[in-house]
Amino acid sequence: MERPLVTYEVENTIAVITMDDGKVNLLSLPMLMELNGALDRARTEKRVVVITGREGVFSAGFDLATLRSGRYEALEMLRAGFELAERVLAFPTPVVMAVSGHSVAMGLFLVSSGDYRIGISGQYKLTANEVAIGLTMPRAAVEILRQRLTPTYFNRAVALAEAFSPEDAVVAGLLDRVVAASELAEVANSTASMLAGLDMDAHAASKQRARHHTLLSLRAAIEADFVELRAFA
Repeated sequence: MERPLVTYEVENTIAVITMDDGKVNLLSLPMLMELNGALDRARTEKRVVVITGREGVFSAGFDLATLRSGRYEALEMLRAGFELAERVLAFPTPVVMAVSGHSVAMGLFLVSSGDYRIGISGQYKLTANEVAIGLTMPRAAVEILRQRLTPTYFNRAVALAEAFSPEDAVVAGLLDRVVAASELAEVANSTASMLAGLDMDAHAASKQRARHHTLLSLRAAIEADFVELRAFA
């Protein structure tokens, strides 16, 4: 039996969801399916969520081999990835991202969908590298980054594929704070535990109000991207 790509652990009142494919945490269809399954459980249990990765890497994004194949699996992977980000943006309980290392492309878009994002200091990069590797930035990715970044950093991230250090990512709006790697789990869990004290109905309703336009734009972008890519598949 293959080991799971995603583990789900309960820490007091929170759910810790950890991605670990033994490599760079590619957001393949199996990984995305397991993440959704973990979120299903957290929603049922009404837990505040921490999403994290393996040591040194949160996620390197989509599986490029699948993405560049142009097959139907690539379309399904793209849609599933951005619909996961959409789900996180609208999740009814707070979602803390414990960014354990490099976050690239779809990995960064997932980070940017969380409510509170904690990175670690070190030689790690956060980047939407699509333009650097010859891909036009998906409309859905543009909308996710638009709701996080200032105009200057938005342009640098989307059109120039700039790679940000963890500290620069805080200034840009990609992260909320940076801690030592040895402190990440403790800080993420304590932050999630503090957020568990919120009134969850008020949190969910306020999140929907605050992100109403973003979610509408993101849904339209996902559909437009899928229609365009399907024409070339």
